Amino acid sequence: MEVILREDVEKVGAGGEVVDVADGYARNFLFPRGLAEKATKAKIQEVKAAQKAKEKAKAENREAAQAQAEKLESEKFEIAVKAGEEGRLFGSVSTHDIADKVEAAGYEIDRKKIDLDENIKDLGAHKVTVKLFEDIAAEITVNVVAKEEE
Repeated sequence: MEVILREDVEKVGAGGEVVDVADGYARNFLFPRGLAEKATKAKIQEVKAAQKAKEKAKAENREAAQAQAEKLESEKFEIAVKAGEEGRLFGSVSTHDIADKVEAAGYEIDRKKIDLDENIKDLGAHKVTVKLFEDIAAEITVNVVAKEEE
């Protein structure tokens, strides 16, 4: 029996897929739990149209992420913080600080997508990776400088 999965089902398929399963499995497991619905020609056409729209949106997002990555890599971001002697910071520069600085420059990024093993604790230039899309990442330069005392 052909069914359209509403959700991911382990060892069967992903949500939105049209799969062929045993009649009893569909009637006794998938349908009662709301995991699938019977595949009709009209519903299969709907699923195909939705998949095309999803693929088109994904392609557009990929292009936008690629363009944003190129722009981000060409810029340098400077963060001024209080520092002691020998270039050690009082505190540290976190992903939150980096995200704020990048957003202030006009880019929209999620701080959870900034790949920073541990907070920056030294002055100087640091390379930081920002994941923008599934396989697209930008390596930005964050220059940490000492804040001038007033």
